[in-house]
Amino acid sequence: MASPGGPNGWSMDLQFGVFDTFRENEAADLTAAYERHIADAALMERLGYRYYFFIEHQNARFAVITSPAVYLGAVAAATNTLRIGAMVFQLPMHHPIRLAQDVAMVDHLSHGRIEFALGYGTRSPEFRPWFVDYEHRREIGLEVMEVVRAAWSGQEVTYDGTYFKYDHAIVQPHPYQKPHPPIWIGGHSPTSIAYAAENGFHFAQNLDAEQTIARKFKLFREKLAERPRSGPAPRTMLVRHVHVAETDALARQEAEQYMLEGLLGQQGVARALSLREEEKTPEMLEMARLYLETSKSYEFWIDEGLALVGSPETVTRRLREQQELCGHDIFLAHHQITTMPYELSLKSMKLFGEAVIPQFASPLLAR
Repeated sequence: MASPGGPNGWSMDLQFGVFDTFRENEAADLTAAYERHIADAALMERLGYRYYFFIEHQNARFAVITSPAVYLGAVAAATNTLRIGAMVFQLPMHHPIRLAQDVAMVDHLSHGRIEFALGYGTRSPEFRPWFVDYEHRREIGLEVMEVVRAAWSGQEVTYDGTYFKYDHAIVQPHPYQKPHPPIWIGGHSPTSIAYAAENGFHFAQNLDAEQTIARKFKLFREKLAERPRSGPAPRTMLVRHVHVAETDALARQEAEQYMLEGLLGQQGVARALSLREEEKTPEMLEMARLYLETSKSYEFWIDEGLALVGSPETVTRRLREQQELCGHDIFLAHHQITTMPYELSLKSMKLFGEAVIPQFASPLLAR
């Protein structure tokens, strides 16, 4: 059991990382964009960030990472200690054994620094062009994960499922980390929370309001408590937009206009207004509400804990308050707020690393 301090006696230690996204205007020169983001990852490492994540998308009309393992290989080559991963790999979009091998390859290239996060995808237009069954994406994803875990076992893979079949498939390489890289799930539904707890996976959250995430982390801990375990408890991760400036007033001045483009920018607002029937789950309807409300009010962002904006002192205080409520172990700062100019998000990233992260250093490490 982790040391006391947070909800239900869980650890109040906090580690930091960055959740990285591309800006709309970067699509015009992806070569330069890739190079800039990889250079930023190396800078994050020097600033004290420990984790670097991004998300996979397919069939999107904006700049995204479509080949996560290839990109992660490049990030691994440019860094030395940063733990890296896609949050999440969209499992239904992947050949399971190829995915297992690709991740294991990056695990070797990074000397054991990859973290594997699974998800199924929420946007039906990303599935349709590939004729991937959106309505059964979870069932497909569950089979992918079964095959991936079998492929990481060190044995040949024989598998007879609904969507995938293999007969003594030879898998190489096997992961550098033993028995395999840490496995995360980025999920929103009670079903996903239960699945994570049942399998001892780590659990990550991003887009929900603060109180909703606190309830989900609480449910995750309750589900974990129902099952005996040995070793460290699975970790929890929270992603939040962050903008740090020298003063509270300047931070708001710099960030507000970009925050009012909405939680995921104009694409999020457009999506909220055009959800397809098959997408209208309770979780997606709540996210659509957040997309719309964040495009109307700066105060809504702040009051719902969707963004931490202010001076280093203010952001440090809000980080402590949010962790006290939610009890997470890892915090990913999402400095790129919609179309905010690169220079502003870079300034925030540096100031967070230089003035906020040191406030959470262990006293033993600080000696």
